Amino acid sequence: MEINTMTAAERRVWDAFPTGEVVYFRTADDPAPGLGGRWGPERSVRAEVVRAVLLGGTRLDGEIPALRIVGARITGSLNLRYATADCSILLGGCFFDDVPNLYGAQFRQLNLSESVLPGLTAATLRIDGVLRLTDCRVRGPVRLGAAQISGAVFLDRAEFSAAAPDPAPDGDPDPEPLLQLNHATVGTDLSAPGLRVDGSLRLDSATVMGSVNLDDAVLTAPGRLALDAETLTVGADLRAMRLRVRGRVNLRGARIPGQLNLAYARLSQPGGVALRASSCAVGELWLREAAPVEGSVNLRRSQIDLLFVPPEVWPESVRLDGLTYGTLAPHEPAERRLAVLERDGDDYVPYAYEQLTASYRRIGDDAAARTVQLAKQRRHRRGLAWYARLWGHVQDITVGYGFRPMRAVAWMLSLMLVASVAYTVRRPRALKAEESPDFNPVFYSLDLLLPIIDFGQERAFTPEGGWHQGLSYVLIITGWILATTIIAGVTRAVSRQ
Repeated sequence: MEINTMTAAERRVWDAFPTGEVVYFRTADDPAPGLGGRWGPERSVRAEVVRAVLLGGTRLDGEIPALRIVGARITGSLNLRYATADCSILLGGCFFDDVPNLYGAQFRQLNLSESVLPGLTAATLRIDGVLRLTDCRVRGPVRLGAAQISGAVFLDRAEFSAAAPDPAPDGDPDPEPLLQLNHATVGTDLSAPGLRVDGSLRLDSATVMGSVNLDDAVLTAPGRLALDAETLTVGADLRAMRLRVRGRVNLRGARIPGQLNLAYARLSQPGGVALRASSCAVGELWLREAAPVEGSVNLRRSQIDLLFVPPEVWPESVRLDGLTYGTLAPHEPAERRLAVLERDGDDYVPYAYEQLTASYRRIGDDAAARTVQLAKQRRHRRGLAWYARLWGHVQDITVGYGFRPMRAVAWMLSLMLVASVAYTVRRPRALKAEESPDFNPVFYSLDLLLPIIDFGQERAFTPEGGWHQGLSYVLIITGWILATTIIAGVTRAVSRQ
């Protein structure tokens, strides 16, 4: 491009490039960049001039060139597809008429902070330093799939929305995600506090060597996938405190060795899956002070060292089969935790009960652990045949499946007391009066109740029919039932240790 074809504004950009000087087009009463479509030629720079500066601008010995423009209107289509520019680029607070095409380009650093764009095509982009989209307003898809950013990515308070939202017809796939970082590699952190996406955010198969910060972010895609972070790999933490999501969050297969912090978050996908974090490996999952989840939660086959989820946060439908966790917090009575297991859509999931039992045992709460095991047997009983359910009820009533052994003692004492009074009122007849020992109603009752122990009373005396005889039959039968259930229950309890 010939110099004499440039406007005054464009000459300022051309002349400032060799020394990296910042070209300011802002004024004291500068309107927001969203009104940049009204800016006249005095602060407009053609996209072809920007391209010419980057690829053919003057280089001076001893100077470090850089393209630094603040508050300009970029007219036309900026096409830097596969371009290489060994300099930093600042196009801050600018208004872009058309979608920049940076597909496959290589830059040292790119800063588009506070700019307004109709979209951005930058898949496979390579940046040796930092990518900044802080406070940007984008009205179309941002395609950064498979981008390689050696430094950090800043999306603080950026807003992404569709130019003309148009729901997909029934049967069609979801609309294109607005912010695409799928398969991208970020050398340090992905910082996006206050991010707003009126559509889907894709982070599937992305790798972030440091941390991801989504604190105070708002993702809105009702009925669709709001955050797709399947098989995301994070080097440290994924912070999303006070996150607001309307739509599905998919973290299946994610690897987060530090915290997955969803404290104070609001997750909403009524009638669908609000949070899918199955097959994940997470150091700590926090939902402290979070709002009750609207929609189901799927944590199947995940491994979590610390699971901090108050019972009231869990939704009405959960999937927990195969979930393994080390510590469960905050400490709650077993009854409150068991209510969550009752909501498992996979019906009876014994592994979930075993995990909860192990969690209570690790902190020394054996009473709560026994309560969980008893609940497990009761849940299992529902799916058995009628005769097995009947036997299960007997074990439950008598000894609580072995986890309530004092019940058997109570039954024994109650029956012994009733029988002792009855046999005191009406003594059994001695079989051989001259050889019989002195009658003792207590030991006579115990002889009938205990099928193994023999005090010699049952052999020496016999009831004389009627209710007297019937009571003895009841004691004998009850004694065998209690003995059998105690043995079965205790055996089951010991085998769980």
